[in-house]
Amino acid sequence: MGDLLVLWDIDHTLIENYGVNKEIYGWAFELLTGQPAVHRARTDGRTEPEIMRNMLLEHGIEPTTDHAARALEVLDSATLSRIDAMRERGHELPGARDALVALRSTPGVVQSVLSGNIRPNAITKLSAFSLEGFLDFEIGGYGSDDSARDNLVAFAQRRASEKFGVLFDKSNTVLIGDTARDVQAGRNGGAHVVAVASGSASMEELQAAGADLVLADLRDTDAVLAAVTSFSR
Repeated sequence: MGDLLVLWDIDHTLIENYGVNKEIYGWAFELLTGQPAVHRARTDGRTEPEIMRNMLLEHGIEPTTDHAARALEVLDSATLSRIDAMRERGHELPGARDALVALRSTPGVVQSVLSGNIRPNAITKLSAFSLEGFLDFEIGGYGSDDSARDNLVAFAQRRASEKFGVLFDKSNTVLIGDTARDVQAGRNGGAHVVAVASGSASMEELQAAGADLVLADLRDTDAVLAAVTSFSR
């Protein structure tokens, strides 16, 4: 087991939240600072620690080590507090479940997460739509590992290599995401990138960012499977 490591982005790749994320970060900011957020979070593929740091700066608050230490706790709490809203207003994206099922059934493929979400939030968000069972969260890369998304691929590769006794590097790692930052994380971190134009970025923008392959969405399971497994050794 372990011929190909597949790393999924979450928001706008596997699930859509329809603004619930912005509410989560607003509430996390209030828990962190004791004051309401005036400026909305800027997400677009950033890690959650980076999002919180930027929110502090935009509100004229100099981030401290205490802020950094408490950020993970408040992010977890804020996400759990909005889980019902996420279920009510959000949904899994078309084709996401079928793609996860197809890849799980493909010999040698190991699936996990490469996400700016901290690990607990990655699990919470996917659990809201019963998608968590397809992914091995032990071997993912998360915003709680490093605030720089480019560094997360290495975390996932090291964890997967240690768990399965197989060397995972660029030759057998595929990142699937929907933003230019996802593409950049794969290119700079050492992974092939299959980009999906299910978020705000167009197919042309994702291609220009350097994605190896670009799909309009995940609806065509055979196309997703062919794209991902084209990088098998």
